[in-house]
Amino acid sequence: MNIFADFTERVRKAIEALDLKDKEGGAPDLTRVTVEPPRDASHGDLATNAAMVLAKPCGQNPRALADRLVAELKNDPAIVSADVAGPGFVNLRLADTYWHDLLRNVLAAGADYGRSTMGDGKRVNVEYVSANPTGPMHVGHCRGAVVGDTLANLLAFSGYSVVKEYVINDAGSQIDVLGRSAMLRYREALGEDIGEIPPGLYPGEYLKPVGEALAKEFGRALLQMPEDDALAIVKDRTVDAMMAMIREDLALLNVHHDVFFSERTLHNDNARAIRKAIADLTMKGHIYKGKLPPPKGEKPDDWEDREQTLFRSTAVGDDMDRPLVKSDGSFTYFAADVAYLEDKVGRGFDELIYVLGADHGGYVKRLEALARAVTDGKVKLTVLLC
Repeated sequence: MNIFADFTERVRKAIEALDLKDKEGGAPDLTRVTVEPPRDASHGDLATNAAMVLAKPCGQNPRALADRLVAELKNDPAIVSADVAGPGFVNLRLADTYWHDLLRNVLAAGADYGRSTMGDGKRVNVEYVSANPTGPMHVGHCRGAVVGDTLANLLAFSGYSVVKEYVINDAGSQIDVLGRSAMLRYREALGEDIGEIPPGLYPGEYLKPVGEALAKEFGRALLQMPEDDALAIVKDRTVDAMMAMIREDLALLNVHHDVFFSERTLHNDNARAIRKAIADLTMKGHIYKGKLPPPKGEKPDDWEDREQTLFRSTAVGDDMDRPLVKSDGSFTYFAADVAYLEDKVGRGFDELIYVLGADHGGYVKRLEALARAVTDGKVKLTVLLC
């Protein structure tokens, strides 16, 4: 039983008993009537704004209307007292018998107390954590894990069909750097003196076990391969090792994702998924060729003083248009985000939720705009910063 929903219904029935009429002679709109805890707990268990929000539409004095409502509410056996406060708020104190019945319901329901069908089976994708597989999780990732998993569990408990998702950022320059860093640790495990880790590589000792595992599996074979072939193997093994470490940490928090989505799959087959996503936006008139004005302050990585392929995101709520294809034909990071969102939509979700770190505030408007463009506003997207 939801106490607030229960007493909202009781208050509405009391209002109906007053036979109020709005200025047009019809029943007043009750959607703004709320029941919530009072600001001061000494005032009672619950408070309602009913008289305050109905007085003007019904042409009545708020306090006088509150007095009438109080008289009606006192007929409810679950209410031991009802009093008018301030300009017309009504404070309610509930009968002990109501609380006793509620506690019996809680005990009878056990772990299912509060479970509901409110979500009506709507499909919701909650993406959270998605830490880069370049090292261990940090405290910020753990915070996002707890917030995201709790939100997903609450939605599932409320009748939504929830998929918990983690996107593995296993494409891009950071993975190249990771591979070269692990290759150094591999050579170190073979007995080479690698000296100081060069600037720009990952110096963490967490890569030492990766190097040792590579040495055990391949011996010196990787050194005898063409460099690109060896690096491809090292990158795969290292990403797997980093993700195993991350999953282990998440398991300690009792956080378990349903889907681990590889960003690299979006780049497979000559980036077919990304090209398709851009083509789909082009068909809808959201893509154009142009040059963006120089941004104020620090220039982002995807800004160029040349013509690029741009997403007209300002037409769907963003504060600036976004580059998707650079002048040299390479894709921006956001181009992969376009394909990833289209992939989620293609899986039939009714709502998409992104739980991002507080330092990702700049992504909110662009993701919201992208969802409007890709789904024509049919799929709700929410970004939660934590």
